Amino acid sequence: METLSKFYLPGGMFLLTLAAGVWLSRVGKPYNAALFNLHKLIALAALVLTVLQAVRLAKAAPALVIALLAVAALCALGLFISGALMSAGKLDDAVLHGVHRLLPAALAVALG
Repeated sequence: METLSKFYLPGGMFLLTLAAGVWLSRVGKPYNAALFNLHKLIALAALVLTVLQAVRLAKAAPALVIALLAVAALCALGLFISGALMSAGKLDDAVLHGVHRLLPAALAVALG
């Protein structure tokens, strides 16, 4: 239970990131700069806190936990990349938006 309690803050920030992302998508393009930057900063802070806790956990974790952490890291990387590409507006927005909506669920499963 103590290990789980260390992920309350990163989990809460993950939920805030999701809420800000939903709000941002409802506002539509062009994105509100303040809301867009808030979404990115909350996501970055959640990632940093999660990595700090995961590194502490990985020191004594079995191989399955380490594999799930690797999957979570790839999901987080995919979220940052798809978000950056959507904001740049260079590629198909529908595909990127679909990927950007799917990856949080995969991230939550991997960390759950």
